[in-house]
Amino acid sequence: MKGYRKYFGKKILWFFITLVVAVILNFILPRLMPADPVAAITGKMAQGVTDASTTKEIYERFQKVFGTDKPIVVQFFIFVKNALRGDFGFSFSQYPRTVSDIIGNAIPWTLALQLPAIIIGWLLGNLLGALAAYIRKGFDKVLMPLSMFFSAIPAFGMAVILLVLFAVRWKIAPVNGGYDIGMIPTFSWNFVKSVIAHYQLPFWSIVLVSIGGQAIGMRSMSIYELNADYVKYSRFLGISDRKIVGYVFRNAMLPQITGLALSIGTMMGGALVAEIVFSYPGLGSTMYKAVTSADYPLISATTLIITIMVLLSTFFLDIIYGFIDPRVKAAQFD
Repeated sequence: MKGYRKYFGKKILWFFITLVVAVILNFILPRLMPADPVAAITGKMAQGVTDASTTKEIYERFQKVFGTDKPIVVQFFIFVKNALRGDFGFSFSQYPRTVSDIIGNAIPWTLALQLPAIIIGWLLGNLLGALAAYIRKGFDKVLMPLSMFFSAIPAFGMAVILLVLFAVRWKIAPVNGGYDIGMIPTFSWNFVKSVIAHYQLPFWSIVLVSIGGQAIGMRSMSIYELNADYVKYSRFLGISDRKIVGYVFRNAMLPQITGLALSIGTMMGGALVAEIVFSYPGLGSTMYKAVTSADYPLISATTLIITIMVLLSTFFLDIIYGFIDPRVKAAQFD
């Protein structure tokens, strides 16, 4: 237990240090953008107003609403205090909607798309990679080139390919959105059918990219483990091949678990490009709109969610590693 406490204590300490630095950067970096969103809102609200003093009053009123009239240090501590309560203030670009309301509507779409796609891609990729390493021969010769091809395509590239082929050229899938324009979200069959139809292309664009990378990683690790000394010694002792293979693939899975945790943690990042390509109503599209409109509160909130998800996934991964890999515990006593 002493080894575990030392190991977990270090991980917790680095988790909080990284979190503090990340929160500071999430607050500061969006505010380094040259645009003045308060002036943009004032321009919309003051259309037709010719009196300069009235325009100035509108500008100062919105400065107070968004808190930009205060020093940057004071703004930061207000941001942290409100963020702990889940309050990120009003959105600049979608005023008077709150940031929490916008993100609350986007997160279910992102989770429903990204989480199943990443897990299914991970499972299929590891299964195919393990089979390629164990069976080899013709199966490996076909799978390996395909895996390398798919893994080399970035998420946005796969999204564009599927969009052009299935939506634009063959017209068998919707072009963009999460459901048909003009429909009101309900639990009716027509709405559910529309959601499923719009779900297919973003889903498969993520799955296909995930399968390639996971298959290559699992195949390489499995081949390495199959040629390890403990496998040769176990076979020399007469241990059944089925039992040996179980240990081989268990050891080969450890780096793949890392990949899964990081994929889940960063699903708000790289794979979100697919949401932007298909204009899917998730966090990807929300973040893109926030950046293009210099919406500081919305940018800070979305990037903070990404940061926390990455930190939590890697932290829990380290905790799991401490239990499933005895070498981690042993290393604490060296």
